[in-house]
Amino acid sequence: MLNLRTCVAKLRPLTASQTVRTISHQRLAAPRTFQQIRCYSAPVAAEPFLSGTSSNYVEEMYYAWLENPKSVHKSWDIFFRNANAGAAPGTAYQSPPPLSTSLSTLTQAQFLGQAQPNVDKLVEDHLAVQSLIRAYQIRGHHVAQLDPLGILDADLDSSLPADIVTSTDKLGEAPLSFIVFHLPTTTFIGGNESALPLREIIRRLEMAYCQHIGVEFMFINDLEQCQWIRRKFETPGIMQFTNEEKRTLLARLVRSTRFEEFLHRKWSSEKRFGLEGCEVLIPALKTIIDKSSEKGVDYVIMGMPHRGRLNVLANVIRKELEQIFCQFDSKLEAADEGSGDVKYHLGMYHRRINRVTDRNITLSLVANPSHLEAADPVVQGKTKAEQFYCGDTEGKKVMSILLHGDAAFAGQGIVYETFHLSDLPSYTTHGTVHVVVNNQIGFTTDPRMARSSPYPTDVARVVNAPIFHVNADDPEAVVYVCNVAAEWRSTFHKDVVVDLVCYRRNGHNEMDEPMFTQPLMYKQIRKQKPVLQKYAELLISQGVVNQPEYEEEIAKYDKICEEAHARSKDEKILHIKHWLDSPWPGFFTLDGQPRSMTCPSTGLNEEDLTHIGQVASSVPVEDFTIHGGLSRILKTRGEMVKNRTVDWALAEYMAFGSLLKDGIHIRLSGQDVERGTFSHRHHVLHDQNVDKRTCIPMNHLWPNQAPYTVCNSSLSEYGVLGFELGFAMASPNALVLWEAQFGDFHNTAQCIIDQFICPGQAKWVRQNGIVLLLPHGMEGMGPEHSSARPERFLQMCNDDPDVFPKLDDFDVRQLYDCNWIVVNCSTPANFFHVLRRQILLPFRKPPGVPKGLVWDADAGTVLPWLTVPSCPLAGTHFLRVIPDSGPAAQNPEQVKRVLFCTGKVYYDLTRERKARQMEADVAITRVEQLSPFPFDLLQREAEKYPAAELVWCQEEHKNQGYYDYVKPRLRTTINRAKPVWYAGREPAAAPATGNKKTHLTELQRLLDTAFNLDAFKDLS
Repeated sequence: MLNLRTCVAKLRPLTASQTVRTISHQRLAAPRTFQQIRCYSAPVAAEPFLSGTSSNYVEEMYYAWLENPKSVHKSWDIFFRNANAGAAPGTAYQSPPPLSTSLSTLTQAQFLGQAQPNVDKLVEDHLAVQSLIRAYQIRGHHVAQLDPLGILDADLDSSLPADIVTSTDKLGEAPLSFIVFHLPTTTFIGGNESALPLREIIRRLEMAYCQHIGVEFMFINDLEQCQWIRRKFETPGIMQFTNEEKRTLLARLVRSTRFEEFLHRKWSSEKRFGLEGCEVLIPALKTIIDKSSEKGVDYVIMGMPHRGRLNVLANVIRKELEQIFCQFDSKLEAADEGSGDVKYHLGMYHRRINRVTDRNITLSLVANPSHLEAADPVVQGKTKAEQFYCGDTEGKKVMSILLHGDAAFAGQGIVYETFHLSDLPSYTTHGTVHVVVNNQIGFTTDPRMARSSPYPTDVARVVNAPIFHVNADDPEAVVYVCNVAAEWRSTFHKDVVVDLVCYRRNGHNEMDEPMFTQPLMYKQIRKQKPVLQKYAELLISQGVVNQPEYEEEIAKYDKICEEAHARSKDEKILHIKHWLDSPWPGFFTLDGQPRSMTCPSTGLNEEDLTHIGQVASSVPVEDFTIHGGLSRILKTRGEMVKNRTVDWALAEYMAFGSLLKDGIHIRLSGQDVERGTFSHRHHVLHDQNVDKRTCIPMNHLWPNQAPYTVCNSSLSEYGVLGFELGFAMASPNALVLWEAQFGDFHNTAQCIIDQFICPGQAKWVRQNGIVLLLPHGMEGMGPEHSSARPERFLQMCNDDPDVFPKLDDFDVRQLYDCNWIVVNCSTPANFFHVLRRQILLPFRKPPGVPKGLVWDADAGTVLPWLTVPSCPLAGTHFLRVIPDSGPAAQNPEQVKRVLFCTGKVYYDLTRERKARQMEADVAITRVEQLSPFPFDLLQREAEKYPAAELVWCQEEHKNQGYYDYVKPRLRTTINRAKPVWYAGREPAAAPATGNKKTHLTELQRLLDTAFNLDAFKDLS
């Protein structure tokens, strides 16, 4: 691209390179400004008639010459031709000859250029103009007046781009600034004109790209999309508003501003994280919603941090004001179970009429924790689910809006993870409108210390999302940009970012003192006139409204607030369920309770099981060639079905298939879940001869079955787990599962687990049935591929280890009272049952399922375990505890030790017990469900073996795994009558060793301890 020097040298009739250097130097040092700056240099002195009032005359002459060269004096004709041909400055003009000189002599002596136009020069000039236009399109946003305070540069760089002429006056009054240039097809500044003078080209480019809107889009590699944006911002006069639109904008600013002022008057010492300094956010969001509703959207799902949340709830979602105001009453009693949350974290769901479009629209604001961007993937998952359930395959009916703070948008990695889900087939929501409330500060951190990129929004460039920066003190510019953003999303179904460059009038919260760390900024903020006042003065000066009308609008909203405040005093009880962001109509009773406290049998008839098994072991599509190795796997499956046995993969297949028959949608996602990390699942078959041809046999089970979605995710845990959590929020009648590639990979998604899954119901009265599948087991595969870290999940369980629950319907009531379920199945049958139980329960709880029996040959199950027999035999439902059924159980009084364990270590123990011939001396009881703890069943087991020692055995290290959780509960079960001993690995910092020999040595040591009946004698 030609830079500024090229443009100057080829477009301006200046003489010396000194001039170029002078201008370049001025540019690099000059602050960004639109003050009129004149360049006085040698060329003006060389051609003095170009200065002062003569320039108007020269301009008229030049336009006349363009229309007809013969209409001006020959000397002017020569001058304009010389200038056009690139004559050196100062030589284009020749003094008039004596009167006796003939015309032919004049022509020969004084016309320095060629008789024909200099074609090369014309081409160069036009290319230079095109480069100049492109420079504005690429870098105009760097010059735009974005900071309402006028003290910072939004891109943290005060220097000017070297290839932009930032002021028309820097061209001087040279006649070339009036030369008309044909406009390229990549600009729309001409409107209906195809050519413009250079001066007008630059003026229009500055109006389009260097005022209160900065547009970043030239990195997009799609010409149609770039042209669409150019048309929206370059077309002359396109940003026009009717008086009615201006009055609506003013009314919305009144509501936004007066709401914050009302809260400040009533509760000046309360944290509320107000919107002061970015009050324009409310009209911005309402504009996006209005335009989207006009384009056919009827459901908008929103996520946002705490700043401005109450204002959005009041003036966008339209939450009842009294419900908001009563949240400030410290005497209100909580009516709902759980801990609740602060008012600026709560969500909301509301269906109403959009007054602009007169169409119904549903708005949902998702509850969020203080982890500012953690809600991003949750919103996207919920949006995807709502699109799925209403058949909206293109995102025309359901959309998402995400609000961000500038520091979090740049600093939180989950933003990047969420962006990278935006165009993946199983995760796309067909475009999200991102709105950044750019306070130009973090809590106390200056943006120059908070990010390395020029803008906080640069992360959006990775997905080719256009970024519209806008000065938040220009409400009309904000509303226009939001209209364009909504139209972009509707047209291209891709993400778009609106960066509201604003300020924060108070500190991080209303109690914080910002002058400690940003004294100069806040001195300016104290002097800053509020945007409502500025815009009202503008409209009054334009005659759009008058002062009484403006004051009446304020008084009207103040009255609404006062009346709502009076009503809020009548509220005596705080109902968190009134703030529910994802209601499940018809699933619970009207008062939000389960319709029963029973769970039907999870078994199936053998006919259905056999049918599912046959489909699982076949290819239900003709002319489909699968891999030879896969043929052997499917053949093995078929033999298992004939022999009436199942392994782990087939049990999962049968559970899924049976639920699909009942109309339950199943969605399984995670890294490599289609095949399975351990090559065991193979739910998606690939044709070996046709590229990208696949088959999902699970979708060929029944004629009217529910759809099965299985999708490999991006290499993300935090983002994808958040997405699946959001998907599960939308409906209770779906089984949504996320599988970690290895169990400990969930640690990068810990924020979702800690802030949403574990406490979600307690904080927000929001149940969720997402299932976490966490491969787990000590296989000698090293510290990162062994442990699902079950101790973390168990530590966050809300049951009391010192209290034996006294409950009716013990097992189901216990499930209802817990915050989540932790199971570690030792048989495929129990895995089958727990998956089906998840849907058949009359409520939803998120279970974590450590699983490590994919390969274990002893972990097979005889098919009748899964069936519903004619009499109530064991195996027709999930077994929380599996007692010993061998010789020890036949003669329990003679048993010397009971080993309690969970998961795959059971098979190591049974093999060792058999090798030592101790089946009659040692009983092994499997605890399949760890949380909620099966107090009732383990009490029976302990009482069954009155003379036996009680030992908890695990393959994990002592400070990890289940021991610290199980020991106090097991002691409570037996009224602390006996000690509970430990057999397992010693405490360690890492979950497992990386040395195979050490692994085997540790395993043998724990087995020796488990079966050495004298191991604990010295400790008694």
